[in-house]
Amino acid sequence: MKTLTLAMLAASVAAASPAHAQDADARLKALYEREWTWRQTELARVRDASGRWIDGADHLPRVDAASQAARLAYWDKALAELKAIPLDRLSAEEKVNYAIFKASVGTLATNIRYKTYEAPFNADTFFWAGHHPRSGGFATAAAYRAYIARMRDIPRYFDEQTANMRAGLKRGYSVPRVVVTGRDATIVPYTEAGADNPFMAPFAAMPTAIPAAEQATLKAEAEGVVRDTVVPAYAKLLTFIRTDYMTQARTTLAGEKMPGGAAFYQAQIKGFTTLDLTAEQIHEMGRKEVARIYAEMETVKAQTGFKGSMAEFLVFLRTDPQFYPKTPRELLSFSAYVAKRVDGVLADYIGFLPRRRFTILPVPPALAPIYTGGRGGLESCLMNTYDLPSRPLYTLTALTLHECNPGHSFQAAVAAEAKGRPDFRRQTSFSGYGEGWALYLEWLGTKMGVYDTPYENFGRLSYEIWRASRLVIDTGIHHYGWSREQAQQYMRDHTAHSEREIETEIDRYIAWPGQALAYKLGEMLIRRKRAEAEAKLGTAFDQRAFHDCILALGSVPLDVLEARLDQFIADGGTLPEGWNPALPE
Repeated sequence: MKTLTLAMLAASVAAASPAHAQDADARLKALYEREWTWRQTELARVRDASGRWIDGADHLPRVDAASQAARLAYWDKALAELKAIPLDRLSAEEKVNYAIFKASVGTLATNIRYKTYEAPFNADTFFWAGHHPRSGGFATAAAYRAYIARMRDIPRYFDEQTANMRAGLKRGYSVPRVVVTGRDATIVPYTEAGADNPFMAPFAAMPTAIPAAEQATLKAEAEGVVRDTVVPAYAKLLTFIRTDYMTQARTTLAGEKMPGGAAFYQAQIKGFTTLDLTAEQIHEMGRKEVARIYAEMETVKAQTGFKGSMAEFLVFLRTDPQFYPKTPRELLSFSAYVAKRVDGVLADYIGFLPRRRFTILPVPPALAPIYTGGRGGLESCLMNTYDLPSRPLYTLTALTLHECNPGHSFQAAVAAEAKGRPDFRRQTSFSGYGEGWALYLEWLGTKMGVYDTPYENFGRLSYEIWRASRLVIDTGIHHYGWSREQAQQYMRDHTAHSEREIETEIDRYIAWPGQALAYKLGEMLIRRKRAEAEAKLGTAFDQRAFHDCILALGSVPLDVLEARLDQFIADGGTLPEGWNPALPE
């Protein structure tokens, strides 16, 4: 595939006749609309009232090998159809759609080709934990009935996942044993019937629009399905994970030791970063970034008045009680305060502010012991309140900027309100774009004035060097053959993370080759382009327009983002009409 250059992005379709342009656009639109509808049906999704596709069908998706092969055949055919559409005859906006569709569908096809579905979970994301709402229930009785029907389908779904995992074990493709260990505990809450089973949570407070008698009937039916269907299925899965998977999973860590070798890891790098970079190139980029950030950390350490070495300072930060919350409420309140302070200055940094709001919640107890420090989404921003002595407040400002506001939760709200964007783009995400934006915002917080102390600024730098360390650690593990202990020590030497955070993060990188690379590479691109824009535009540079340009584009491959920002600079820092579908007309 040709990289989407600035010239391709900005070029008009004047060379082609209007009829040809309309024909190419129409062919592409028909292709991606057809594929997207087909894909959602395959994933057992239905449209909600706003038109978004959600997990609301009366069954779970099929995941068996035959279904996976059929999907691969469909996607290969779709990619062949895409290739036949003349790129130079597409309109500017459809060129972007073309690039997004090719990258996303190409990655889906590649993953099936490598049979990644044979390892259907990782260190903190599990196929057995995503079939019930994290909070709240459903609006209608029909939605509750569909939910109960999905519960009835769990035995079939688990049997297919188990068969896939057995096939993976047979050929040496699995989640590493060291990462599987302990994750079996997340299954246990589902093996007990009764009100405490997570599947019963949506019935705790049903909407008054459903008559009381019908509520009672639905709840009784659900209790029976949980007791007779869900609990046995989870018990069977737990036995398999403990007696088969945990004893037979591979003892190697490197992605390049998996079937497919170096080509497999390179495919994961491409899929997550959307860039044509080698493991060696990324490793070296990471080492340079670590050195740059470390020097800045020394400067900020001096600002705190601490007289010891960096190693001693890190021990001080990890062990002094003043830096740690005493209650979950204190942690959540700190995060909420940061998010609200950002609201007060956001209009000076971003032009379009979405109407949608999010809440801040604790990570569910069943996930918290092996979950990351926080994670943001459209409806909520989750903060981990488990093991408070490992949750420093000095990193919480940066974490809130990244996950909540104006990071992932804010960005998801902008995407949900976007106008004129095809359905497949509204719900397609690329890690380099989304995580790059969120990491960039941690730095932007220095401009917003939300880091109150040198300790909080050091926490930000600790997070930045953590992301830079990922470039070194991920490639170190999966290409250079680092041990788990080597990876942990590298992070221990370069960040202020607690031991628990170091362990959970390293296990995530081990289980998910390539995923950790996208963050820093995306952030580096955005900061580089901002510096170019400031230098070339001078007083004409408006950071609100710069940020709107990024957000209005939506989640895209990094080469598409770079091309769009190049065009923004070439246009004098303005946003041409039609280029900003998120902004109101």
